[in-house]
Amino acid sequence: MTAKPWATALLSRSIQRSVRGGLAGVWVRGALPTGGVVLAPNHHSWWDGYVLREVAWWAGTPFSVLMTARQLGRFPFLRRVGALRADEVRTGVRRAQAGWLAVFPEGALQPAGPLGTVAPGAAWIAQTAGVPLVPVALRVTLRGGQWPEAYLRFGPAVAGPALPRAIAHELAALDAELVSSDPEQPLAGYLRAVPGRLSRSDRVGWAAQLLNVVTGDRA
Repeated sequence: MTAKPWATALLSRSIQRSVRGGLAGVWVRGALPTGGVVLAPNHHSWWDGYVLREVAWWAGTPFSVLMTARQLGRFPFLRRVGALRADEVRTGVRRAQAGWLAVFPEGALQPAGPLGTVAPGAAWIAQTAGVPLVPVALRVTLRGGQWPEAYLRFGPAVAGPALPRAIAHELAALDAELVSSDPEQPLAGYLRAVPGRLSRSDRVGWAAQLLNVVTGDRA
């Protein structure tokens, strides 16, 4: 990969615009890791990698992510924002020692629902790098607004054998919060890390304001 810092900056800006223009926002709960760490989130949405990167940027930490060879082969420019092939584990170990390394232990995008089979790669990298292994529940969901919302729930660090149960626990807790919440309000206990796009119901445009004046209607 050639240097071209302008291209890296342009790509970073493009990802930021994509997240802020395509989602209503990104909310997080739990203690955000500091220093080197392997994040092990479920992978049920196209947005997952972008969302994790934006949260890392908000937290002020370097970010890398393992991707399938097929996906990275289609979008090699994503290396500029931290993407690695899933088999580049030695490089992944070094990245995990320097910041956040996201490893999707389900291996590939899965249908939204319960956690799929968890592979041992994330645990191996964390152990080899000597860094914490943190389970993450991640949902990108359309609720009461016009645009989808992203929620991340960070669990406490675990040992490798406990990872499947830990991710499933955080995911079940997040799903329960979504089911029991007011769909027109952000989830209680979550901090908005990344702003997003307002729904029409949250803003009154010039056309609606003009109609209110012309018709004289009041709530």
